[in-house]
Amino acid sequence: MKRPILYITTSIVFLLLAVSFLGGTVFWRLFTGYEDLNIDGRPEIARTAVPVFADQWPSYGGDSGGSRYSAADQINLDNVEKLDVAWRYQTGAFEGREELIKRTAFEATPILVEDTLIFCTPFNDVIAIDPGDGHEKWRHDPEVALDGRPANDFTCRGVAYWKDQTATTERCASRIFMGTVDSRLIALDAKSGSLCAEFGEGGEVQIEPSISLRWPGEYQITSAPAITGDTVIIGSAISDNLRTVAPSGVVKAFDARTGAEKWSFDPVPRHPDDPARATWEDGSADRVGHANVWSSMSVDDERGLIFLPTSSASPDFYGGVRPGDNLYTNSVVALDGETGEVVWHFQTVHHDVWDYDVPAQPGAYQVWRDGKAHDVIAQVTKTGLVFVLDRETGEPFLPIEERAVPQGGAEGEKLSATQPFPVNTPPIVPNTVSPDDAFGITLWDKNICAAKIKKLRREGLFTPPSTQGTLVYPFTGGGANWGSAAFDAARNLLIVNMSNAGHAITLIPNEDAADITEVKDGAEIAPMEGAPYAMTRALLASPIMLPCTPPPWGVLAAVDLESGAIVWRKTFGTTRDLAPFGITLKTGTPNFGGPMITASGLIFIGAAMDNYLRAFDIESGEELWKGRLPAGGQATPMSYEWQGRQYVVIAAGGHGKSTTTPGDYVIAFALPEE
Repeated sequence: MKRPILYITTSIVFLLLAVSFLGGTVFWRLFTGYEDLNIDGRPEIARTAVPVFADQWPSYGGDSGGSRYSAADQINLDNVEKLDVAWRYQTGAFEGREELIKRTAFEATPILVEDTLIFCTPFNDVIAIDPGDGHEKWRHDPEVALDGRPANDFTCRGVAYWKDQTATTERCASRIFMGTVDSRLIALDAKSGSLCAEFGEGGEVQIEPSISLRWPGEYQITSAPAITGDTVIIGSAISDNLRTVAPSGVVKAFDARTGAEKWSFDPVPRHPDDPARATWEDGSADRVGHANVWSSMSVDDERGLIFLPTSSASPDFYGGVRPGDNLYTNSVVALDGETGEVVWHFQTVHHDVWDYDVPAQPGAYQVWRDGKAHDVIAQVTKTGLVFVLDRETGEPFLPIEERAVPQGGAEGEKLSATQPFPVNTPPIVPNTVSPDDAFGITLWDKNICAAKIKKLRREGLFTPPSTQGTLVYPFTGGGANWGSAAFDAARNLLIVNMSNAGHAITLIPNEDAADITEVKDGAEIAPMEGAPYAMTRALLASPIMLPCTPPPWGVLAAVDLESGAIVWRKTFGTTRDLAPFGITLKTGTPNFGGPMITASGLIFIGAAMDNYLRAFDIESGEELWKGRLPAGGQATPMSYEWQGRQYVVIAAGGHGKSTTTPGDYVIAFALPEE
């Protein structure tokens, strides 16, 4: 054991000397062959008025379409370096729950409504604080079950706001809605935090799954509800890979006043008359579950449409029990907000066997082309691809084509021969790697990584899972994930952060997997009951737990949605809080959380596995500032102007599965007061 440790220590010293001598960016370009991308000469477009606001942030994604854009512009390129902490608030969420810290993720983005910042903790405490100094106004503890082993840890990304235009009394005339980890939909008075007793049963609606659960946390709600008109809509998060006959991912809509159910939509088409049922051969739609909407939905109030990002059917990594393309899974689905009827749909992955859910909020943006505004849906994906669709019809706004993909799945599998690819926008992160590309800081760990890669099937994106073991690259965490993207309509620029790492997925024949009876998240083992295989999933990493795939392991990119061109792409994140002794290397890191944009041309983002909130120039991708956080910033920031001062706010509480620093902070940054 001593010799490998000596090798590692020596290699780190060598690495630091090399970085110091060559300079970090130059060194990593030599080491990995990767270069940050900048395209010069992008044509200017006419700057247009953008219908956003500086003194509000009324939805989880900034607006109902998920632009994550603020008209606030007091903080700009010239003064951003002066940002400092204006106030900090601690939720106290871990008091009495200390043993659960490693099973939480503080992913919340506050909303600003009723002159108040409102957000949820991982345990679904809803807290209202003052936007100017962070003092607490009210809080509501729904007392969620703590013994439920929630499928996605204890997580709450956000709350939703609704105002009753016909209210005759002040109480509950404006409401905060939240879904919980024990699958309740809760309505609170926005001014006091008290339950709205006329909603459901005493202010709550219990969401019942389609079949009995194996344990209480198998089914939960983690993302903010969507609101359209007087309707509140929720999805669900369900434990993957336990079983084929699993809870269905039904999306449910309720009357915002009474809690009465208005409609439901199952992305797995159960009704014989649904035309999507033809894409499930042999009636297989009756034998599976999931396809749930676990991420954030978007709304187009003018058209009365709600846009769902659906996930894969159960189980994730074997589809022989569900032959066909499997609509409406892995799709953007546009529903009529009043009836729940399908208006259009677009599938990003046919017959998914890679856990390539649509993970991010569909971006309802307005793109300018040839002097004309076009309403689109822009969808970022785990595969690193970006699809841009016409919002009215779902037809491609930027061209998309079907391309042949690897075949030869496991016995009994029936893969799609092709998959959709955008024509104009190349993948944001790579999807192929060879043993010669293996990363290592020494010859020892590089060779181990090369051997791991060599053993795996690795024919590029959509290589099918196998008993040999398959490289799934990007890994099942993305590419993009729930942090979604941000959009600047005045520049036509989509900003997205993505991870760049690989998973080794191995199918285990049932006769060799008799002892695999439950999902073991720590070991990434799952039985996939009802399929002829169990599965294992492991990060493709070296003995010192660095990714075997070459850096950067995280990127931030800008895409021009008029043309589809990648305007710039930059390495995102450092090893500051990962490596021993605070060693800081510009390798990029996997990242969870998303970006937001201000009218002054700044991008703010946490997300990376070092504890910083950063600001970038939207035109060039240059990093202009970073502020130290007391815990991991695996959340999406927001910004607003309050009493003449602009604030940038982020939840800093870490992410259990990413092993970032835990905490319970909400931090506000601002310029010094004059």
